[in-house]
Amino acid sequence: MARESVALHPNVVPWQHTRNVLRCVLMMIRFGRRTLPGFLVAALLSSGCATASKRTSSPAPASAQAPAPTATSAPSTPSAPTVATSTPARVNTALVPVPQRLEDGLPQSAVTNFVTRHERYVARAKQGDVDVLFVGDSITQGWEGSGRPVWEEYYGSMKAASFGVGWDRTQHVLWRLQNGEAQGLSPKVVVLLIGTNNLGPNTVDETAEGMRAVVAELRSRFKSSKILVLGVFPRGAPGSTPRQSVGAVNTIVSKLADGQRVFYLDIGHVFVDADGVIGRDVMADLLHPTEKGYRLWAGAMKDRLTTLLR
Repeated sequence: MARESVALHPNVVPWQHTRNVLRCVLMMIRFGRRTLPGFLVAALLSSGCATASKRTSSPAPASAQAPAPTATSAPSTPSAPTVATSTPARVNTALVPVPQRLEDGLPQSAVTNFVTRHERYVARAKQGDVDVLFVGDSITQGWEGSGRPVWEEYYGSMKAASFGVGWDRTQHVLWRLQNGEAQGLSPKVVVLLIGTNNLGPNTVDETAEGMRAVVAELRSRFKSSKILVLGVFPRGAPGSTPRQSVGAVNTIVSKLADGQRVFYLDIGHVFVDADGVIGRDVMADLLHPTEKGYRLWAGAMKDRLTTLLR
């Protein structure tokens, strides 16, 4: 038979329990038996002496039972670490020397013209004997076209050469100077007109930086030459984005002049009327000078060029 155990009544404090146990023992001795009569057991139970309980059969109180398992959420998959990304810095293409290329959005005719003229200019540079060197884009190249009569009139008796290439930007001029067009030359004056083709692909600031880079390249290649930087010629209608961009660029590059080797001249006013409008007889497409436009150019630059050649 399973042994019984005496458990403390839940309403009895420890000192009361001790007193009741002693009372139980004395009563057992008095009656000379190991078990008490039923009436005494009932009395003791009511007094809180003891509670008979079966170890093997008494269920544990609900509070003592093992807690019911609780639903647990599935372990979460750790998220991938967040990688900080940054926008790559914009590359100023006006500073990167390259030849004209199809991948830059230029037409095949422009690229072909570039190659042909570059080879011609390298050959001319090797001959040397140039006092005045014009460097620039299609507007400078135009001295061979609409400006030919004016060229002969103003520069035919000089040792002058024109290295202009249609569609050229500052990066193309940099490449040309670094690839043979400066070799063999030591001009007294270099007339630089570049930048209009950069406006659009490049910002105003980028264009001005490109022009600054060209001036630096010219100074490096031609140690004793004076460099006359012309302000970008006006283009488009008054108040248009191209016209405003030209003005902003010229404001920046005018500061390149040091009065010793680098000089700045803005002759844009000679191409426009009192309202800022470019006459079609001056620039038929509001960009490239006609013969009249080239004459205005040569006349506006004459005194400054004469001074620099002394």
